[in-house]
Amino acid sequence: TPFARISPNKPHGTSKLDYFPAFMNLKSRECVIVGGGQVALRKARLLASANAQLVVIAPDICKELKNLKQVHTTHQREFRDADIDNATLLIVATNDTKLNEYISRLAHLNNLPVNVVDNPSLCSFITPSIVDRSPIVVAISSGGSAPVLARSLRARLESYIPPEYGQLAASMGELRAQVKSKLPNERARRIFWEKIVNGPIAKQFLLGNQSNAIEQLHQAVDSTDNAANVKTPGSVALVGAGPGNPDLLTFRALRLMQSADVILHDRLVSPEIVDLCRRDAERIYVGKQRDNHALPQPKINQLLIELAQQGNSVVRLKGGDPFIFGRGGEEIEGLAEAGIPFEVVPGITAASGCASYSGIPLTHRNYAQSCVFVTGHLKNGTVNLDWQKLVNPDQTIVVYMGLEGLPNICRELINHGLADTTPAALIEQGTTPQQQVITGDLNNLAELVSEKSVTAPTLMIIGGVVNLYEKLSWFSVANK
Repeated sequence: TPFARISPNKPHGTSKLDYFPAFMNLKSRECVIVGGGQVALRKARLLASANAQLVVIAPDICKELKNLKQVHTTHQREFRDADIDNATLLIVATNDTKLNEYISRLAHLNNLPVNVVDNPSLCSFITPSIVDRSPIVVAISSGGSAPVLARSLRARLESYIPPEYGQLAASMGELRAQVKSKLPNERARRIFWEKIVNGPIAKQFLLGNQSNAIEQLHQAVDSTDNAANVKTPGSVALVGAGPGNPDLLTFRALRLMQSADVILHDRLVSPEIVDLCRRDAERIYVGKQRDNHALPQPKINQLLIELAQQGNSVVRLKGGDPFIFGRGGEEIEGLAEAGIPFEVVPGITAASGCASYSGIPLTHRNYAQSCVFVTGHLKNGTVNLDWQKLVNPDQTIVVYMGLEGLPNICRELINHGLADTTPAALIEQGTTPQQQVITGDLNNLAELVSEKSVTAPTLMIIGGVVNLYEKLSWFSVANK
């Protein structure tokens, strides 16, 4: 494609890793445990499950630890500096604070990975809570700040991930080299394995029919075409990312995001949502701000076509819902004309999300029997609405993208007959922890907003339903 890959102004991801997650191969490697009590025993059992060769050092070593099969050597004495000479990894589990600090310093000087139990400040690595479905292993860590929460999450995942997934993974691993030789094309291999994982063969494993599942898996591999360059058709999915909170994504959206080859995302899609996309997918920023478009809309339309024609599975990730002021219709028109397969995944539109999280219902028997959505600026940047149709005291007006035109919108509604005391609210970054709700009326809302630091995305709600904000604002109360 001739279009440059454009990076967003801000890097994605708002958090920094305190610890880098990694999996170590400890088979037959010497791991030293300093300590001989129950805590040391728990750590020894964990290392034993990785087939490590254990060396235990302590003046007193409990019977269970001595008898552990994987304990290769025990030294019933005080720790010596030379004890770590051949170690690959070091665990310190004593009640002696000074000794723990000393061994930690020694390990750091020797670039030896060390874990001092329940003392993250002395650790170069920490041991996570583990869901073991070997060869599938899930590790959960809170960085040492909330181990009980990590264990709680592990318990949930234990019930979610059946043991049969381990059997499926092991069988796939045995055939991986054979599939690679038959399908040199990386994308073709990924599609093949996705069909296995998401199809009837995986279901056979989960039902416990292991022998039958393995036979079907071998048949699938044997029947795979041996082609140097397997051509696979491309497709595009317009995916609604919702109003900002990752919890509000649909399951369908998440599945497509995690299987796409290329992600095109706009400014209204939060970094937390982009981070949920497949990690090795190409990410292209095509965001738009007022009078500042990273990539003009016609070029976005053309880019979608070209990426799909190259055989890519493309996700166009759009804030809110693609078909509500999202220009989704414009984008799929070109796809339809080019014969590109596409689908549209609806998302929670900003009106619904922001209304729910601010506690302002869009309709209510006592205030509004209808609701209308309008956009706060048109293609040429003006605000030119059918004001007369909007002036209805029993109707809720929702204004998208109305921050810049807020004074004009309020003024025109008053000029066309809506009372200046009509309640009005502006919601900034709705559904996110940064949500801010400013309430007033048509007469003073613009002034109230100008007194605060407000940036897009915002949404306006105008009508009697705004009166319910103070009573029903559950999310703002929960976050104070």
